[in-house]
Amino acid sequence: QVHLVESGGGLVQAGGSLRLSCATSGLGFSAYDMGWYRQAPGKEREFVAVIRGSGGSTTYGDSVKGRFTISRDNSKNTVYLQMNSLTPEDTAIYYCNAARFFYKAWGQGTQVTVSS
Repeated sequence: QVHLVESGGGLVQAGGSLRLSCATSGLGFSAYDMGWYRQAPGKEREFVAVIRGSGGSTTYGDSVKGRFTISRDNSKNTVYLQMNSLTPEDTAIYYCNAARFFYKAWGQGTQVTVSS
């Protein structure tokens, strides 16, 4: 059974940093594209970043480019999201996603709140 468990969310002041983790089990982790998405209250889920299983290339959403960094540790079956220079607009529930071909799995989300 596949499990994705996010951690590392919390309350931080504007300008601060947080590091999210997503620990997975039940996947052939290294083969999966791993992504982060977020959803703010009253808004649709938004793409944040992805790191591909083949080659490890990364893509970022325009709103986080230059501030967030996605990485993965295949030995730990874990993907990370380093978030710097946070603003109140980054406040959302952050979800981890695993994708391969037509299969997708989601974590339960972790709340990130940035105070001004």
